[in-house]
Amino acid sequence: MFGKNNTRTNDTMKNDTPGQPNINMISSGSTLSGTLHTKSDLRVSGTVDGKVNAEGKCIVSESGLVKGDLQAKEADIAGTVEGEVSVSNKLILRKTAKVAGDIATKTLMVEEGAQIDGSCKMGDPSAQPAKKSASTDNKDFKKTTGSPS
Repeated sequence: MFGKNNTRTNDTMKNDTPGQPNINMISSGSTLSGTLHTKSDLRVSGTVDGKVNAEGKCIVSESGLVKGDLQAKEADIAGTVEGEVSVSNKLILRKTAKVAGDIATKTLMVEEGAQIDGSCKMGDPSAQPAKKSASTDNKDFKKTTGSPS
């Protein structure tokens, strides 16, 4: 007790146990500006104003907001993402999710009520969000109303 060299480590802060994930959290009321990169899982309940790159699973809770591109192995979104979403495995959009940007994912589950304002590309694990092409303007389409020519 007294006089002993206390070399005890705080085991609750250390996570060297295989199979147990580390989880990073941005709590409600917190704001992070800049690029966030993590090799583990991430839960966003506050705001991230910048890019998110999670090598694990990214959870955006109902109160969470990401103002930038989100890239992850897996994602579960119940909040808002204002940017491109690239998920190499499975993306879940909960009924309260709002995504304002293009989506690229291997598999997608969308609950009724989720909102997507962008395109969606699925299947290829290395898929990148579809870029808008200038070749889709009105001159490429035939007029379908009015009298026949």
